[in-house]
Amino acid sequence: MNAPAGLDFAGIPERIQSEVQRAIQRSIKGVEYFSTSGPTLGSTPKDVLHSRGTMSLYHYRPMSDEIYRIPILIVMATTNRGYILDLVPGQSFIEFLLKRGYDVYMLDWSAPRPEEKSLRMEDYVLDFIPDCIRRVQQDSGEQDVSVIGYCFGGVLSLLYGSIHKDGPMKNLICFTTPIDFREMKLFSNFSDRRYFDVDRLVDSVGNVPPEMILSSFEMLRPASRTVSQIQLWENIWNDEFVKSYRMFDRWATDTLPLAGEYFRTITKDLMWDNKLFNDTMSVGGRAAKLEDIKVPFLHAVAEHDHIVPYEAAKHLIAKIGSEDKEEVMLKGGHVSLVAGANAVKRLWPKLDSWLGKRST
Repeated sequence: MNAPAGLDFAGIPERIQSEVQRAIQRSIKGVEYFSTSGPTLGSTPKDVLHSRGTMSLYHYRPMSDEIYRIPILIVMATTNRGYILDLVPGQSFIEFLLKRGYDVYMLDWSAPRPEEKSLRMEDYVLDFIPDCIRRVQQDSGEQDVSVIGYCFGGVLSLLYGSIHKDGPMKNLICFTTPIDFREMKLFSNFSDRRYFDVDRLVDSVGNVPPEMILSSFEMLRPASRTVSQIQLWENIWNDEFVKSYRMFDRWATDTLPLAGEYFRTITKDLMWDNKLFNDTMSVGGRAAKLEDIKVPFLHAVAEHDHIVPYEAAKHLIAKIGSEDKEEVMLKGGHVSLVAGANAVKRLWPKLDSWLGKRST
């Protein structure tokens, strides 16, 4: 009896054997996955320059014989830890900057303690950031400082820069930073003032739990975690895939709580009243108008950002008062814009090209 056209009976045993071997390998690798801790992240050598409450200021040790005059202060988002910018050697934004000759500092955050629930927006913008700027100046011996803000760290940097318009900030770079909070659709619906009693929440629980913040991110793509876990299982024998998965999954779920009063201000002033976009924002009684920012400005946005969609970010470049300003849209998502293979090829070289000529 002849086999139907296109059906190779002779090759079936080989395919069965291949699938059996793959299943065995998948099971072995699965056991390895759960029995090991994954790669060590954030290992680029650094010193703790200062630590106070929820704030930590790091100084990374130089990796180049020649260093640009103007140091960089990276301001991380208050919901996530800074090691996303320092994954592993070869995939570390921090390492890249150091090897390119930059003097790098980072303002990173830890979980606010229960007694820190009263931290306000002004504590971040008028205390923590200026304190770090002063310490960077003292440590580096330079008065000028370039600031890089990631996501909501960019919002804090914008508020700082607009209030301290006379310096010492020399350059400002924002990554995936929202400006029109009406266009943060799911977050806007989630915090709708008709249904969301932020006062009751903060007064009841104090600091906003990380589970609530993580759930709001996962609601943006409800099936993404299931899909990623399926992809992990299908590629469990691929060591490079597993390594990458573990790095990004650990960071994505390592969400920080937010200080209660700080969250109250974010909800009322930004989500509800859209004050930064409407030019009515103030911090501690001091007006924060983006048109007052006159320093060279770069805004990098991601083409497929589901957390900060382009509609929420696109007006920022027009509102900045500087004549030297540029927006660059790159392929990738909210995280892959700044970390991973996509960032290595696109964002990092672009930033180096832009900042290098403005750091002497």
